[in-house]
Amino acid sequence: MANILKSYDTLTGGFCFENSRRNAVLESSLSEFGCKAPSARKTGTTIAGIVYKDGVVLGADTRATDDMVVADKNCMKIHYIAPKIYCCGAGVAADAEITTQLMASNVELHVLNTGRPPLVAMVTRQLKQMLFRYQGHVGSSLIVGGVDVNGAHLYSVYPHGSYDKLPFVTMGSGAAAAVSVFEDRFKPNMELEKAKQLVRDAITAGILCDLGSGSNVDLCVITEAGVEYLRGYDTPAMKGKREGHYRYEPGTTAVLTKTVTPFHLDMVDESVQIMNTE
Repeated sequence: MANILKSYDTLTGGFCFENSRRNAVLESSLSEFGCKAPSARKTGTTIAGIVYKDGVVLGADTRATDDMVVADKNCMKIHYIAPKIYCCGAGVAADAEITTQLMASNVELHVLNTGRPPLVAMVTRQLKQMLFRYQGHVGSSLIVGGVDVNGAHLYSVYPHGSYDKLPFVTMGSGAAAAVSVFEDRFKPNMELEKAKQLVRDAITAGILCDLGSGSNVDLCVITEAGVEYLRGYDTPAMKGKREGHYRYEPGTTAVLTKTVTPFHLDMVDESVQIMNTE
């Protein structure tokens, strides 16, 4: 019995690196078969939000990317959760979409069960518990903003389940450019027009400084009176007009060599079908 207890005493807390050498050997063996270990997925977005005098203003760009390809130029990144609670999603578009849809359904069931309007803190708590349960494998970074009986609230929820409550928040690949605008110009109890302009400028900074963000600026103004979703509020990066004509006459570039390879085809079967045009 003493030997068993002694063996357990050798197990101390802290980080364990026993499998680091094993992982290095496995990764080197993959290269022998022409394979490589999967890498982290790089996503691009700029989302932001601030608390102003009468409520919350949320903002997002509208570019959805697949690696270096622009998959969607007018993607909606501000999602409905409850009548006065909305959520901006960054990261994997499908994860953010399904996560917010699931949360909207859960919040509706909670309202029907309790008979009371939802709180922003309750929505944030359910989101962070769900994301923590999946240990970061659900790749969605969220900004939750809304107005409830306790006032206006703004939260940021990270993919691993941690969260912050701040007067202004930015997330996504363009967050560094956007937060610099907030830190320079944000003031408590701002008026609506100044708050909308500030969020618009923050998203624009992310669009202009980050290749993963682009197209239009969407805003969502949430107050006690209701929600105003401003789709396509601004288009900071307009496509320029081509000035020159890049057409060249045939023979401008000399042909140095020319090779013709003939293909000999044998007719195996031939069938004629009449198309019905009536």
